[in-house]
Amino acid sequence: MDLGLTGKVAIITGGGEGIGRAAAHRIAAEGGAVLIIGRRAAVIEAAAADINRATGGTVVPVPGDITDPAARERLIGVALEHFGRIDILVNNAGTSRAKPFEAVELEEWQEDFDLKLWAAIALARAVIPQMRRVGGGRIINVTNIGGRAPRAGSLPTTAARAAGIAWTKALSLDLAPDNILVNTVCIGLIKSGQHERRYARTAPQQNNLDVLYDEDAKKRGVPLGRVGEAHEAGDVIAFLASERASYITGVAINIDGGSSPVP
Repeated sequence: MDLGLTGKVAIITGGGEGIGRAAAHRIAAEGGAVLIIGRRAAVIEAAAADINRATGGTVVPVPGDITDPAARERLIGVALEHFGRIDILVNNAGTSRAKPFEAVELEEWQEDFDLKLWAAIALARAVIPQMRRVGGGRIINVTNIGGRAPRAGSLPTTAARAAGIAWTKALSLDLAPDNILVNTVCIGLIKSGQHERRYARTAPQQNNLDVLYDEDAKKRGVPLGRVGEAHEAGDVIAFLASERASYITGVAINIDGGSSPVP
């Protein structure tokens, strides 16, 4: 299936690994140009080089902290300088912070919302005029299933993600007349560098990642009985970014192996 992404230009935050990298790979393979941004320059640059080599596509690394206004301005400038347009924004940057309410310091609340909500809002404000100029666009916000059905000890992440889901729906209504479609994917347990770094801290004696992932899937009761692959989320994001999803806006799609109690 041709997704109709040839000639489109996408920005993906947190694009150096995991879901962001998988989405960049798929969009590049479909003929789109992609800019990926992340804090770790070496990771972002290596990801871009690997994807370009594998797909023959165009992925441009832009190292930077997406919560920094100067980094956002530079990112938009690079996109317009290189390609002259912006069609797709994937707000994927984020980390998992999960604690009981009284264990979360006030500065942690601020940091979490700065990264997961305010930076996404600021980027959307910056790209919307460019999308209007080319006749429409796509904004895909990566949230998680905890934003729809929080568990105990899941703050501040579930609160920030719930806000992101609500913002997605409201923004989709505001931008529908401009043919800018806005959706969110609610992520469950998906393989990522974050999980692997957690395993390295909490189970340093265990070097079999598959075993650790299987234990996580069992502990969390994933109905499909396994952890999701990053490309499974990346493919859904690429579809939502495509011309094939031209009548889909304002929805929250679970990518969680059936884990969420909220459909």
